[in-house]
Amino acid sequence: MTVGTVLITGGSSGLGAATAQAVADAGGRPVVLDRVPPTADWERELADLADARGTEEAVRAVSQRVGGFDGVVTCAGIDACGRLDDVDADDWDRVVLVNLLGTAAVVRAALPDLIERQGRVVTVASTLGLRALSDATAYCASKFGVVGFTRALSAETAGRVGVTLLVPGGMQTPFFDGRTEQYKPPPDAKLNQPHDVARAIVFALKQPPGCEVRELLIAPSMEGSWP
Repeated sequence: MTVGTVLITGGSSGLGAATAQAVADAGGRPVVLDRVPPTADWERELADLADARGTEEAVRAVSQRVGGFDGVVTCAGIDACGRLDDVDADDWDRVVLVNLLGTAAVVRAALPDLIERQGRVVTVASTLGLRALSDATAYCASKFGVVGFTRALSAETAGRVGVTLLVPGGMQTPFFDGRTEQYKPPPDAKLNQPHDVARAIVFALKQPPGCEVRELLIAPSMEGSWP
């Protein structure tokens, strides 16, 4: 199975960039949706996922330009670490806007293409979408939401769209940049490489119609947030 044309949110860095490369390596056509353009010469559309309606318009625009999508992978994600009463309210809200509502907006706008083509969606949650930690209320709320959204979406679109929930553990990406030392992985942390996780995403995208990889949990062997 080929992967076709795949829309990748957050495709300019981290797991998103690795996924775009993995899609290209598999013979597909990556299309990046991000606030900043990718360094690679992929098809791209700029959008801020915190603006759900603007994101939907961007997805529809790029869909018309590239002739539709066969797959969607929602890698975009942010965090705002700290206790609930210490995190700025707007920063807290933005985490949920980007991680959860942005994910739903992208899938909503791409759904006509995916239904027409029997395409596939891979949403990116987190081990912290299954296990809660202190100082992570925004991130846990958003990723628990992605888990619930994806499971409901798979039931709603069964037989029409393939839906996979990806639950990654810690990865060696810029996601941790800009944090205070308290919220960074320790120097000896064992983190997965994003290109290894990206290969699993392509595996899910390449499944034939009617064969579903419903959920994938991929974590470093010494993952501290799982189980």
